[in-house]
Amino acid sequence: MFDEICEGSDNVILIANSIGAYFAMHSLAEKRINKAYFISPIVDMECLILDMMKWAGVGEKELAQRGEIKTDFREALSWEYLCYVREHPIEWHIPTEILYGENDGLTSLETVTAFAERTGAGLTVMPDGEHWFHTKEQMRFLTKWLTERR
Repeated sequence: MFDEICEGSDNVILIANSIGAYFAMHSLAEKRINKAYFISPIVDMECLILDMMKWAGVGEKELAQRGEIKTDFREALSWEYLCYVREHPIEWHIPTEILYGENDGLTSLETVTAFAERTGAGLTVMPDGEHWFHTKEQMRFLTKWLTERR
């Protein structure tokens, strides 16, 4: 479907946020994309799953034995998915700009910085920004960020 939508386009730009950025990197890494803009991206799914396991007090052995565990924060942990993520690491070589909120509770600054350095992505950190850009101030910052990079 992506190829069909982009057919005949000379300039393909991808804008994705949060887990959408992860899925885009996972499925579109080999596509003809001129530039990607990621807002609060999940750039290391294994790290996020391991963090969620800590939040839920679940160890790898328990998750492997049970297969799937529902959490109090309404997310299911899946051993099968953790194994899949480990077996299919992201390889991303598309020019990318990242907007990250300083107070992002899902991805640490260290994780997003390591990804940016590894892939050559530009990284902008919004002071006091959150994972979800939703306030008027955050939306103004996001709009300015996108406008300045186009």
